[in-house]
Amino acid sequence: MTHTTMEQTLWNGWPKGFRVPVLAYDITRAWEAGTRFILSLLTLTILIGLAGGVVKTFLDLRLLLSADVEVALRQVLVDVLTLLAVVEVLKTTLVYCSEGRVRVTFIIDTVLVVMLTEVISRWFTGGEWHQFVILGGILLTLGLLRIVAVRYSPTPAMPAQQANQLGLAFP
Repeated sequence: MTHTTMEQTLWNGWPKGFRVPVLAYDITRAWEAGTRFILSLLTLTILIGLAGGVVKTFLDLRLLLSADVEVALRQVLVDVLTLLAVVEVLKTTLVYCSEGRVRVTFIIDTVLVVMLTEVISRWFTGGEWHQFVILGGILLTLGLLRIVAVRYSPTPAMPAQQANQLGLAFP
């Protein structure tokens, strides 16, 4: 039996109106299954990276014995802030898995944490003033975008949810 004959045999029992939606449904299910599988791998990768970062942070505590306290604490602080950025990426990934979309506020939060880490590391390494001006401008822009994203969100937020998004409520 050739491919076209088998296909005709399979489709003969179906009314014409159901043929296209069934194909579209199968493609959608395959897309969702593939996306979930890849995001599961990404989540596993992020968790392994997070665990490795925590181990590296603990290992950097050895610097307290061999280097200046200031240098050691700077390194630990930068490590912790980087781990917080990774946590934000993980949170964004998990929200995409549960809701099927990425929230702009989560992306902005992630970038804000990364940028603040960069500002602090530049501050400790003695960056030049124009680097701080540029980073400050980016942070100000991201802060304004965060406010606009929360205020004009397409989904209506509950008052408690709005307070949580603004960082005013604790879980």
